[in-house]
Amino acid sequence: MRIAVAADSLDGVAARIVGELRERGHEVVTHGALNEAERDDWAWACEAAARDVAEGRAEQAVVCCWTGTGASIAANKVRGVRAALCADGYTADGARRWNDANVLALSLRVVSEPLLKEILDAWFAGTASTDPADVANVEHLET
Repeated sequence: MRIAVAADSLDGVAARIVGELRERGHEVVTHGALNEAERDDWAWACEAAARDVAEGRAEQAVVCCWTGTGASIAANKVRGVRAALCADGYTADGARRWNDANVLALSLRVVSEPLLKEILDAWFAGTASTDPADVANVEHLET
């Protein structure tokens, strides 16, 4: 899978995310502080990763900033993106299942390497619910 990754700094697990995704066999496209040719501010970097998803250049994205909040806000401004700020595996699984999230937002401040692996395991194991109520909620976001 092709995954866009954005971070506004190299703090915490920012670089480790890229390595972890590549170890799992994914192709990674980098933005922000992970790409020397780009602006590293969270709003620009995370929007760029989200646009990769919305415009079909990536299937999913992982966006990061110190708290993860700005990263998720920037990504969610892009039509067709459903970014979820996840601090644990349970939330990541729920975001994929109930919200059909296609962008994972992470905090560089609180996510450790073991927690990163737990979150990514849950994220990639999760699939969108086919329950009519869940599907209707996701479809409502597109209107």
